Amino acid sequence: MYRVIFSCLLILSAALHLRAQDAEILLTIDGKPVSKAEFEYIYQKNNTNVYADSDKKTPEEYLPLFIDFKLKVTEAERLKMDTSAAFINELAGYRKEIAEHYLTDINFEDQLVHEMYRRMTQEVDASHILLRLDKNASPEEEQKTLNKIRKIRQELLDGRDFGEAAVEYSEDPSAKDNHGNLGYFSAFMMVYPFENAAYNTPVGEISEPVRSSFGYHILKVNDIRLNQGEILVAHIMKNVPADASAETKNEIKTQIDSIYEQVKNGADFAELAKKESNDRRSAVKGGEMPWFSRGRIIPQFANPAFDLKNVGDISKPVETPFGYHVIKKLDQKPVPSFDDVKKEIETRIAHDPERRTSSEKAFVEKLKMEYNFSENNSAKQSLEGKNVDSENIPADLTLFIIDNKNYTTADLQKWLSAKNIKTGFILSNYDEWVNAEIIALEDSKLEDKYSDFRYLMREYHDGILLFNISQEKIWNFASEDSLGLQGFYNEMKEKPMWKDRFKGSIISCKNEEIRDQADNLFGADLTVEEVAEHLNTNGEVFTVETGAWEEGTNPVVDYYVWNGSEPENFNSLTTFIRGDKVGPEPKLLDEARGLYISDYQQYLEKNWLKELHARYKVKVNRKVLKTIDGV
Repeated sequence: MYRVIFSCLLILSAALHLRAQDAEILLTIDGKPVSKAEFEYIYQKNNTNVYADSDKKTPEEYLPLFIDFKLKVTEAERLKMDTSAAFINELAGYRKEIAEHYLTDINFEDQLVHEMYRRMTQEVDASHILLRLDKNASPEEEQKTLNKIRKIRQELLDGRDFGEAAVEYSEDPSAKDNHGNLGYFSAFMMVYPFENAAYNTPVGEISEPVRSSFGYHILKVNDIRLNQGEILVAHIMKNVPADASAETKNEIKTQIDSIYEQVKNGADFAELAKKESNDRRSAVKGGEMPWFSRGRIIPQFANPAFDLKNVGDISKPVETPFGYHVIKKLDQKPVPSFDDVKKEIETRIAHDPERRTSSEKAFVEKLKMEYNFSENNSAKQSLEGKNVDSENIPADLTLFIIDNKNYTTADLQKWLSAKNIKTGFILSNYDEWVNAEIIALEDSKLEDKYSDFRYLMREYHDGILLFNISQEKIWNFASEDSLGLQGFYNEMKEKPMWKDRFKGSIISCKNEEIRDQADNLFGADLTVEEVAEHLNTNGEVFTVETGAWEEGTNPVVDYYVWNGSEPENFNSLTTFIRGDKVGPEPKLLDEARGLYISDYQQYLEKNWLKELHARYKVKVNRKVLKTIDGV
């Protein structure tokens, strides 16, 4: 509940201590000025987040709420709540989340999203040769593998057959069978560097070597076609074992041909699938498979499936590595519109490290220009071949300058130590370090560069303080102060009232015989408790629910007292009530504790605000207030 309240408080909080963009002072609280611009920001924001126009306030109407809020935050700061480790850590966590949006090139991100959608509308048929290489390989290993794949590429350019070369050289295990051909694929189906090469290499040409986390690739693009979206089919499969003899295979072919003829002659496809298909996962659903795109399934099955033109069309028996199939088209849908998949694309980009790295590089290059980045190439070259743990590296070598600040080898080694990098060549980490330092520099300037970032951070700053002090002074105190709550209840002149209620018991008997015994005992003036004790000596045959119910809160009481409809599965011969209908009466403290605590909180807050107004002097410039336009 408190976090929900905190979310609401964040809407109320705003940038109250920001650098004034307007020199006019609207008010002072305890001698501290609050500018017109600060008030306008929070006023406009809160008046555009109301449910109805009737809830909107004029600046004059809103000012008292603003002052009350400011007083609470000022009191929290006086109590040094903004210096606690918990507050500092929570605010830092929010800042990190907010800053992520600013530490990227929004225009590049938008271009990338549109580019990924364009790729989703196409499918590429490509072959590749892979030479495996660990992503943390040494520069020597990197160069050796790169030289080898360049040599292979030259063989292909000189006319060697790609499939033949893939069988000989590729370290992708599937190359022995598919000769390097990966079939058709679309966006997000391959690692990002590979995908980039596939979509940027013209049909029929060989790509330059491409480095991915798997190693080095060269690609040949065989075809590019429009993505036909996804298809929904059902199939009936007859499995052919891998070691099946020609005779066995012919027998299975005869079976699938017979099934096809039955379907052609009007037999129910779903029933045949349930009975005949060896794919039991789909058979139980009448042969229905999950939706798939053309590139998501083997071409021997996908091609004849997508060749079916109309819903309800059925293929002739087709052969795949799994056996024979008869396929029925159930439905088809195109690639979704950009607006429908935009959020999904953004999420997939955000969760893909290699795509994020691409975005980060573009952002860093932009910052290098903005902050006049320059590199000391001679100092950088002096680190060639040196390991991270080398002892003869001068600490004061300037490696690059940005925003008029020198970054030295000492800074690099400090960063390596923080990352716990203790081995390997020092320059293999250089680019990552440069990027990290430039992004850290930009991070440190966000409050100065972006007013909306300052405003948002002030919202969280003041919102956390408001939550914490309200929790201490009002919410927790009200729920824990039992004596104060009882006194508040006793002094209330107008207490919340119950409506008409039935007070008594709902009684259920095991059978009509027990009901008759109960009636006799009640006739002898026994209480409900005494009757229960008497009848339940050999097991529970008489159950009692005691309480007080308003109309509409219990179907059995409604039936007997307020002429309600008969409850479901109800037996009036074994279930009945005993008690009386009573008129309206005040709710006791224990009957509505939550309601009284809420009222007590309002009472405490009202008195607390009186104390704050007495403690802190507030002066308002009414002339400035009149210049603020209402929303």
